[in-house]
Amino acid sequence: MDNSTIKPKIIPFSEVTKFHGHICPGTAIGYRAGEIAIKKLRSPKALDEEFLAIVENDSCSVDAIQVVTGCTFGKGNLIFKDHGKHVYTFLNRDSGEALRLSLNTGIDVMNHEFAAVREKVFSGTASDEEKEEFEKRKNETSQNILDMPEDELFKIEQVELEIPEEARIFQSIKCAKCGELVAEHRARVENGAFVCIPCFDDYSRT
Repeated sequence: MDNSTIKPKIIPFSEVTKFHGHICPGTAIGYRAGEIAIKKLRSPKALDEEFLAIVENDSCSVDAIQVVTGCTFGKGNLIFKDHGKHVYTFLNRDSGEALRLSLNTGIDVMNHEFAAVREKVFSGTASDEEKEEFEKRKNETSQNILDMPEDELFKIEQVELEIPEEARIFQSIKCAKCGELVAEHRARVENGAFVCIPCFDDYSRT
């Protein structure tokens, strides 16, 4: 398939809000990341599992990336690395092209007033007026992120990436302790029997 002849279809931000439940700066960041990747890698959602996303945080942004790109855990084309970083890498399996986006500026720096009132709301000490101000600043910051030039929002790099193996389906085996089914590649061996991770008695002398 020649992706250069395909015009990517970008899902509206309203669909992200519907899925996530509310508007917030995190979903705006994820939306922009997915939007930029689809455009630059010329990969519409129609490519399905041929488009892969690697996310380095578990924030609201990942919900947006799932909606915009169609990458999900269930399909095996959403990979989570617990680094706590606003870094998003996208890969087009067809072309081998990969794009890495890292956030240039934290949300608190983008809008100091939002950061201050958010702290009060999250601590439960905010007044009704401060709660209203929080919603106003949250929406304002989210819109600013949606409107921001992409090179100002992210550091965008073309990178070389070893293409991950496609998702595989593994057989399930019963845990010798609890009797529940566990995928064979996630099972552990204990006293010669297969057990699941929660039942596994990890041995260490360190």
